[in-house]
Amino acid sequence: MRPRRWLPVVLAACLARAAVAQAAPAFEVPAWAFPMVPAAAAPGRDPAALHTVPGSAMQYPRSRVVDVFQPPDWFPDSHPPMPTVVARGRRPAVMACGFCHLPDGRGRPENASLSGLPAAYIIAQVREMQRRERQTAAPLPYLPATFMTTVADAVSDAELAEAAAYFAAMPLARRVRVVEAEAIPSPIAGIGLYRPGPGSEPLGQRLIEMADDRERHELRDPTVGYVTYVPPGSVARGAAVARGGAASALSACTTCHGPALRGMAPAPPLAGRSPSALLRQLLAFRTGARASAAAAPMRMVTAELTLADMIAVAAYAGSLEP
Repeated sequence: MRPRRWLPVVLAACLARAAVAQAAPAFEVPAWAFPMVPAAAAPGRDPAALHTVPGSAMQYPRSRVVDVFQPPDWFPDSHPPMPTVVARGRRPAVMACGFCHLPDGRGRPENASLSGLPAAYIIAQVREMQRRERQTAAPLPYLPATFMTTVADAVSDAELAEAAAYFAAMPLARRVRVVEAEAIPSPIAGIGLYRPGPGSEPLGQRLIEMADDRERHELRDPTVGYVTYVPPGSVARGAAVARGGAASALSACTTCHGPALRGMAPAPPLAGRSPSALLRQLLAFRTGARASAAAAPMRMVTAELTLADMIAVAAYAGSLEP
């Protein structure tokens, strides 16, 4: 059966379950999914001091690393020439796409990987943000989402089309390791990501993502790795849910996203992307923060999933090769 022929079936099933979803207990969004405590600046750090990252011949001062209109490009030979909107943006409101999503589109856990997403999908999501049909489920203000809304409100059609085509042509490289664990290094919140602190603590029913090297993450190194801690058994549970093993076959991620979760139009690829970013989107569907017509099937799907199911699906998708 052709992929799009599934959509009427899924939509019919969604509508049939709407009354049940509306009667379900209120869903509480976990605050730990949205770490939002800015890391304190290192005392005595010189903004003019030059930095580099492993494997790069480039050097940039700290002031350039945090410049939203001229972000660092550590590996300029790894991608085609960037469109202006990706490299520098447009003052005062259109920040360079390459600042948050990096010059090759790999992104970081606090926002999203754009590499390999269909151009039409990228354009549609930005316009949904502009219409406030795609928002965050964060219980408190979430800075990455605030930045993206500002850009969505100001970006032109031409700029958006250029950026979408550029990122769609980039292959996604998986940088995350999914680790099942009972206990983890004590997490310290930063902006959209955690860093390991002294000691350890039980993971419980959480999904906690950390950079392998905090300094390289702060320097916006596109090659730094990440580790995602999830409860034991999460990957196997996520695989079962993805294939339709949760409350009903409606929950099968493979129906729309393909057997390896590499996407089937119009559904985007999920494999190899940040599990914490994927979880935040599942929470947005579950709470109605993603409210467009195109999001309706996912809102009904997530209404059938527990938080443990969502963690498991995000972990499974993140463990796959793109």
